[in-house]
Amino acid sequence: MKKTFKMTHPKIKGPRLVEAIKHEVKKYIKRERKKTLPPNVDFWDFDCRFGVDEASSDVIHVSDINKHISEAESKQLESFYLEILAKPGHRSKKSKEEQGVMVEDSVNQGKESEE
Repeated sequence: MKKTFKMTHPKIKGPRLVEAIKHEVKKYIKRERKKTLPPNVDFWDFDCRFGVDEASSDVIHVSDINKHISEAESKQLESFYLEILAKPGHRSKKSKEEQGVMVEDSVNQGKESEE
């Protein structure tokens, strides 16, 4: 999805329009995640860009899309550009050192809660 969203409409009020945009984005991401995965792929990942226009857009994380849309509303922008492109994602296994640190942390937290 590469789209420039307008934040003004003659009949729809601003907050309602923002919620409609967020819903459209959420629906698109959900639809893309339902697609069958290619072989040797663990999940669908997304490359996202957000900005006032396509030329000035910056890379953002999927989880920050709603926050950026809300910021555009608070800045009273007339429009903004949002790009969401699906790509195959691969899970990386944690090393034994990272797993050991996590186990130690959970054990230490358990001891602190007993005291």
